[in-house]
Formats: sequence, C-alpha cells, structure tokens
Amino acid sequence: MSIGAVVIGRNEGVRLERSLQALAGQVAQIVYVDSGSTDGSVAMARGLGADVVELDMQQPFTAARARNAGMAALGEGVSLVQFLDGDCILRVGWLAAAEAHLKAHPQVAVVCGRRREEHPQASIYNGLIDCEWDTPVGEAQACGGDALMRLDALRAVGGYRAEMIAGEEPELCQRLRRAGWQIWRLDAEMTWHDAQITRFGQWWRRSLRAGHAFAEGAALHGGGPDRHWVAETRRAMLWGALLPAVILLFALLMPWAALGLALLYPLQLLRLMRRGGAAWGFFTLLGKFPEALGALKYHMRRDGQIIEYR
Repeated sequence: MSIGAVVIGRNEGVRLERSLQALAGQVAQIVYVDSGSTDGSVAMARGLGADVVELDMQQPFTAARARNAGMAALGEGVSLVQFLDGDCILRVGWLAAAEAHLKAHPQVAVVCGRRREEHPQASIYNGLIDCEWDTPVGEAQACGGDALMRLDALRAVGGYRAEMIAGEEPELCQRLRRAGWQIWRLDAEMTWHDAQITRFGQWWRRSLRAGHAFAEGAALHGGGPDRHWVAETRRAMLWGALLPAVILLFALLMPWAALGLALLYPLQLLRLMRRGGAAWGFFTLLGKFPEALGALKYHMRRDGQIIEYR
C-alpha cells in the first residue's frame, strides 16, 4: 500500500514547518492545502518539497473543503491517505502500526491513535484538550482530524462534506459506518498537537464551534440508530439556553422558584467534578453556554451560509 499525506493549514508558521519536516521520508507524497495564508506558508511548503494546493479565496474556507482538495491532488498510486492538521506532528512508528492494522482488517476504513498536546502544561485549556484526545481504544464511532484512511472507501462515500465548519470527521465516519466500514482507534502514539490556546476567548470560540458541530451533526444524522450528537445538542441547549431562560422568566414572576432552579447549576457542577476533577467539571458546565449559542447560530443561519468563529 502506498501512503500519501494531506496537511491542511492557514498561517501555521513554524508549526506547519515542523509538521512537514516530520513527514519527510515517511510517505510517498505530501500535499499541503493552504486556506489563504499570509505568513509565507505556501513558499515554505514548496521549499520542503510538498505539492501545494491553494484554495480559491472567493469561496468560504473549511477544513473539510481543504481535505477534499488535498485528496484530489494525490497521485494515482496512492491507496492510503494520512490526514493531518498543520499544527500536528506525526509520531515515528505510527504509519507502520496503522498500515499493518488496515492490512489485517479489510473491513476497517479508518484508523487513528493517540493525539497528545505537546504542551499541556502551557495553559489549563491545553491540559483539558489533552484529556479530550484520550478516547477509548478499539472500534470507534468516529476519528478526529488526524487519521489514516483508505482512499477507495473515502471516495466511495463522497469524501468530506465541504460546507461543514466543524465536526466534519464524525459526520464522514457516520457515512462510512453506514456503508459497512469500521473505524478503529489503536493503542499507539499518533501525533503531537500544538493547540496554543492560552486565552479564555480562544476556548470560548472553540466551544462555539463544538456547539455548531453538535447541532449540524444531529440535524444530518440524529435520526440514525446511534442518534448522532443528539444527546450532546440537548445537553447544551438545556444547560446553556433553556434553563437560563426559564430562570430569568421565573425571576420576574416567582423569585423563589428561580432561586431553586438556579441551584441546579452547583449541583450539576459537583456531579461533574466527581467524575473528572474540578477543572474538567467547571469548564464542561461553563462550556454549555457557548455550545448552546453555537447550536442556535447553526439553526438560525441562512441556507448555504457558512458561519466562521474567529
């Protein structure tokens, strides 16, 4: 099996350089897809030997659109594609383990492994993200942005849904699984990730995107047997929108009832803290507010409009 790599990015700077350098000698072809960078990423990628695809700036940028463009640029001899975000570095040994699993399991279309934050101690947000990447090993419902995939399976289902701004990998995996393929998460080190989230505003925008992804995923596949992201959307709307609205209404009509409802938040916080610790519990609950806002923005968008969270 011949492996190609598709790396996507926008103004990733040194992170992209390190990502491309780590791929050198590991794959047959490297394609870098650029979404309007202004930091010299295109010239740098070409200088490192990557085939560069520059997306048309007249159309909205999405990671899904970029991955489709990269996939289209792969040579005819490539049968497997390693997708990477431009802020990720492939770990030595990952491709050998992933390719071996695909060879041994012809029903598996996608394999992913452990993505780790390179600097989890840099901020509380980086640390939380590192925990988020630690998903169960074995057959999975979805992968993330880093994964090794069979090109024939990917093309058979039409690739990524280009208009999605977030959650494009789980949506793709839904279609792959319904077509009879399996997704596997291996007990193997796959990539280093450099989130560089050090400010509350960055975390808030990331949570907005998550809420948007939950709502769109539920709208597309929520009627399926696994109720894709229906529960996540409902939790966000309950804690981040419905309950605050009811509390506000009761505060005007029945203040004591409003106080009683407001006490549900510290009770929920205690429950979450018992499950995952103080920081995880606090930000999980707080995150329901931007997630609800992101879900509402999805449902309120005009047909065909792509919302960007910057």
